[in-house]
Amino acid sequence: MVQSLDYLKESPSQTAGPYVHIGLTPNFADIQGVYPSDLGTAMVNDRTRGERITITGRVIDGSGTPLRDALIEIWQADCDGLYNSPSETRGSADPNFTCWGRCPCDLSTGEYRFDTVKPGRVPFRDGRLMAPHISFFVVARGINLGLNTRLYFPDEEAANAEDPILSRIEHRVRVPTLIARKDGATYHFDIHLQGDKETVFFDI
Repeated sequence: MVQSLDYLKESPSQTAGPYVHIGLTPNFADIQGVYPSDLGTAMVNDRTRGERITITGRVIDGSGTPLRDALIEIWQADCDGLYNSPSETRGSADPNFTCWGRCPCDLSTGEYRFDTVKPGRVPFRDGRLMAPHISFFVVARGINLGLNTRLYFPDEEAANAEDPILSRIEHRVRVPTLIARKDGATYHFDIHLQGDKETVFFDI
């Protein structure tokens, strides 16, 4: 039976509000007993293969103020360029690496932090290798739909130059908004929502 297209109405989008932390990071929100630890907190253990790195940064609004109630999720390949996913057909990802993490920004400083490994290169749809990168998903009060962006590594210049996603960015002056800043084993990546330094976001 064919049903009318106006039978079910689309629910309106709304901002994440304060409830995103209650639902996704209850321990962070001082709600005990839901999970032993918040999901996504630990991505690695002492048997995880690959180069250990730390990623830190802040989500910054158009006035230059860090958002202190943002929540970030990341998704990346392991050190061999394999994903911990049922759809991964090229091999088995490191079983000691989650490939996924979740972190609420610090309520005082607005800073987030992930302890992870540097990802390997993965193929684009046409088979070309993408540069090592980490996908970011950002939600916060005032953001109706989660924002998607990517972190690329400054010490991967050759790979970045041939990356099929970076090469699609029309305004080349905006490419640096996707490149982290390196300090030893730590990469700093601020996400700017608006303004002159606005980060490139992807419609996916």
